Amino acid sequence: MLRSTTFAFATAATFIAGAAFAGGHSKDIVDTAVEAGSFNTLVAAVQAAGLVDTLKGDGPFTVFAPTDEAFAALPEGTVETLLKPENKDQLTAILTYHVVAGKVMSTDLSDGMTAATVQGGEITIDLDNGVMVNTATVTAADIETSNGVIHVIDTVLIPAE
Repeated sequence: MLRSTTFAFATAATFIAGAAFAGGHSKDIVDTAVEAGSFNTLVAAVQAAGLVDTLKGDGPFTVFAPTDEAFAALPEGTVETLLKPENKDQLTAILTYHVVAGKVMSTDLSDGMTAATVQGGEITIDLDNGVMVNTATVTAADIETSNGVIHVIDTVLIPAE
C-alpha cells in the first residue's frame, strides 16, 4: 500500500505542474524540461548524448530527472568531463539509467519494487522515508508530458559498472 507521502508528493507535483506547465501536457519530455528552467544541465547532457530525438519520440517514457542542483553536487569537473565527445557512451549510459520504458505514475509505485531502465540496469523504489529511487529523493512527481511522465529527483543516478 502506498504511503501518504506518495500522495503528498503527487498532490504537490500536480499543483506545481499545473502552475509551471499551464496548458496541460501538450509538450514532450524535452520541451517540458526546457520550459521548467531547472533542468539546464540535464537538457545539455541529453543534447550532447544525442538523445533529444529519442526523448521527443512517441514513448511513453518515465524520466527520473535530476535538477541542476543534483548535477552541481557531483564531484567538480564530472559534468564537464561527461559532456566531452569522447565520453558520449558513458554519458548515454548515465542518462538512459534515468529512463524507464512506459508511463509509471507515483500511484504505480510500491515499496521495494524494481524497474528495468533503458540503460539495462535496474532501479529500486523505497517508500520508507518519502519516495526514493536508489539514493535519490523524488522531490516532485507525476509531471505529465505528451509522451510520458517526469519525476524530479535530487541526485544523479549512476549505474553499477
